[in-house]
Amino acid sequence: MEHSTDMPKQAQSAEAVETDHVDRFLATLDLPGVDLTVEGIVDRIMGISRRLRRSMDDTLSAFELTWGEWTVLGTLRHEPSHRASPGELAKKHELSSGAMTNRLDRLEEAGLIMRVPNPEDRRGILVEITDEGMRVWHESVDVQAEKEALITAAALDAHEREELNGFLRRLMMAFERSEGAEGKDGYKPGVH
Repeated sequence: MEHSTDMPKQAQSAEAVETDHVDRFLATLDLPGVDLTVEGIVDRIMGISRRLRRSMDDTLSAFELTWGEWTVLGTLRHEPSHRASPGELAKKHELSSGAMTNRLDRLEEAGLIMRVPNPEDRRGILVEITDEGMRVWHESVDVQAEKEALITAAALDAHEREELNGFLRRLMMAFERSEGAEGKDGYKPGVH
């Protein structure tokens, strides 16, 4: 009987796993005591995060927005009244009042927000997202969501996406518990 050197297709695919730049980098390391599997997970999450941010920056530039401006629009969009004071926005976005004023000036010049009198404080103002700001925010979200859906669908089937989402949720929850962040209002729309 003649022996075939051809392996069954399943065995070949199990042995011929594709490698990425993280695998190639980790293969060069000699770090006794360091779990390279964990390093691979962390490096991949960080690399994917950088790529998603670049993709988002490209999307936002088409709408003539910066990341920071987009997050302010997202915050206002998520407010029940679609309004907030400049001070509240500065606090939520961890900016000085001067930096927030500059950001709001650019958004107002573009017609995406407007400053209105605060009915509860005659000396104060509120920032309100305009219809145009709402439209731009939603359109930019739709464009980016489509890019993200295409890339994830190219790499993972529906079951794999659900499974990965579950694993990442567990990892996020572990970080939140270690930081004492569960249940806090620390999540900012548009800021992950």
